[in-house]
Amino acid sequence: MTCFFKKYGVFMLLFSTLSLSFSGFGQTNDSLVKDSTQLKNRRNLKSFIPGAAALGYGLIALTGGPLKNFDRYVADKRNEHHPNFNSSTDDYLRYAPFVALYGLELMGVKGKHGFADKTALMLLSGLVTVGSVNLLKKATDKERPDHSNFVSFPSGHAAIAFAGAELLNQEYGDASVWYSIGGYTIASATAVLRIYNNAHWFSDVVAGAGLGILSVKAVYLVYPAVRRLMTGHKKFKFALLPSYQNRMAGISLSGKF
Repeated sequence: MTCFFKKYGVFMLLFSTLSLSFSGFGQTNDSLVKDSTQLKNRRNLKSFIPGAAALGYGLIALTGGPLKNFDRYVADKRNEHHPNFNSSTDDYLRYAPFVALYGLELMGVKGKHGFADKTALMLLSGLVTVGSVNLLKKATDKERPDHSNFVSFPSGHAAIAFAGAELLNQEYGDASVWYSIGGYTIASATAVLRIYNNAHWFSDVVAGAGLGILSVKAVYLVYPAVRRLMTGHKKFKFALLPSYQNRMAGISLSGKF
């Protein structure tokens, strides 16, 4: 693990810094604008700008120029110093923020939403993220640096990992900034591994990070309206309890939807 951070720490620091600036650490400044809905709405919209810029970076790199040249530079350095690098860690690491999301729930750490709303937000964010990734992959038809196929842009692993990190940030960023930092560090490690596995260009993972964060922010923005439209309530209300019947342990679910 120490060796990993020595080798890839620069890239991880870069991604972590960028992604934390994307997130704005949840709603930490909301107390300054509680008396003004207009200012709060403006702030919410402004929080989309860095993520959109990251996605835009990737889209611009598709057209060539300096950004595409930088992609080649990073790939050349990877091939020069780590030509035989291969790891499947990123296949599992991308889901770690989602595991942490429910791990904190089980540990009794209070998030912004209850279990049901949190799950609904996660599922909707996942659908938006994966759907957007697949549409862009088919539309751009970009070849991977290892020449294995033409679905390089954007990085789905990075998008999923950063979506999970942003979910952690949204739910637990107010409880402690370290939850946000932890989530984005894991997501950054996933992105770095995609580059070192020669599966993606640098711009692919930057765009994937932006897309994952944007997807979650968009879902959180529209979710209250969607929730009211579907159920007439602002929140899901249910209880998740352990059960034991016929010598079998399980979990019972009850509530109002």
